[in-house]
Amino acid sequence: MIETFDVELPHGIRIACRAAGDADAPLLVLLHGFPEAAFVWDEVITRLADRFRCVAPNLRGYAPSSVPSEVESYRPAHLVGDIAALVERLGGDAVLVAHDWGGAVAWNLAARQPAGLRRLVIINAPHPATFLRELRDNPQQQAASAYMNFLVRPDAGRLLAENDFERLWRFFEALGESPGCDWLDEPTRARYRALWQQGLDGPLNYYRATPLRPPTASDSAVNRIEFADRDVTVTLPTLVIWGEADRALPPSLLDGLERWVPSLHIERIAHASHWVIHEQPDRIAELIGNFAAG
Repeated sequence: MIETFDVELPHGIRIACRAAGDADAPLLVLLHGFPEAAFVWDEVITRLADRFRCVAPNLRGYAPSSVPSEVESYRPAHLVGDIAALVERLGGDAVLVAHDWGGAVAWNLAARQPAGLRRLVIINAPHPATFLRELRDNPQQQAASAYMNFLVRPDAGRLLAENDFERLWRFFEALGESPGCDWLDEPTRARYRALWQQGLDGPLNYYRATPLRPPTASDSAVNRIEFADRDVTVTLPTLVIWGEADRALPPSLLDGLERWVPSLHIERIAHASHWVIHEQPDRIAELIGNFAAG
């Protein structure tokens, strides 16, 4: 059974969590991406709750967690600080599992503040160094990520909400393995609709706060970014799970990853898309459980 609770962090942010499993079991913390929320992990954590304490937070900006209004509040340091403080409150020694934007937070946390973490699992979320490389040099990645430049527009929230969130439903289909997204049934749509009706500017501020997006004639900030190896190297044992049919994040993002993640195992899932957590919850739970138990 899924339980819910809030955690008040020392710096004034409230994080709403969904959880399952014995409080004394090994800890898994699972981070969601855009345009999702903690509930996307429900099928996975119910499969793991007999062995682990599974906690899935709504990231800041996703109600009912705190939703700061300023774009500055979504800079990486703040996002990382939230999860570092949450892991500490939960007792530490966590396996951190993350998808999409949650993965961006997790990569940064594991590289810069790994205390409290035991292992890392990343699902279709690019490492910052390979993402920077591909955004600069790979036209395929630039085209695949072009939607990011729409999401930073000041009117993006209003446009996404039009016609019962028509553009967001198409977003799922555009990044899916096949048209229609079989997993996106009416009960699931209702959960997403209820989330989005609480506001989209918090989630969109993740995109507005980062320069890691395709260069344009008016915005080429990505070309001025440099990462020192020491700032993006993750020494934790790391499992990367990749749905190879992801239309936004091609498998080329895995090339050379071992330079920054020396203790790396990659599990590729053919015919799985960006939404592999929805598409194959049994497989995802199996991979996470086996790796976390190691």
